[in-house]
Amino acid sequence: MNAPVDAALLCDLSHAADADGITKHVVGAVISNAEGKVLLLHRAADDYLGGLWELPSGGVDASETLTEALHREVAEETGLTVTVIGAYLGHFDYLSKSGKKTRQFNFTALVTHESDTVKLTEHDAHLWADRTEQERVSSAVRSVLATWREEAA
Repeated sequence: MNAPVDAALLCDLSHAADADGITKHVVGAVISNAEGKVLLLHRAADDYLGGLWELPSGGVDASETLTEALHREVAEETGLTVTVIGAYLGHFDYLSKSGKKTRQFNFTALVTHESDTVKLTEHDAHLWADRTEQERVSSAVRSVLATWREEAA
């Protein structure tokens, strides 16, 4: 994993998103375990984008930095505590449920707990996904995971 992402990059990412007309910022975490599997979360069928497998992710509150939001969202969605935010892996854009132009900024993250301690609050399942199982995600997340694999090599 690369050195933790610096404040200047975070500022540049936010400003670029604003300049692109993005009105909602979201952060996503690529969390891997000792076997190199990645944590994926499953959206309930009756949720927006129901049935989708995704990275732990969520919205950035108005008073938060991207890194503060990543710490909070991972804790809220999984019960895991982020200890290190590493490499920036890129972003993708989409429309939120309310129609807002949204950009998800994705980072590697290390957590303190073992893989069997995931406690879900907003999703109905989780999976420590091997390379084949990682294909269950959207094409945008597949691209982020490809960048993650390149960074790790």
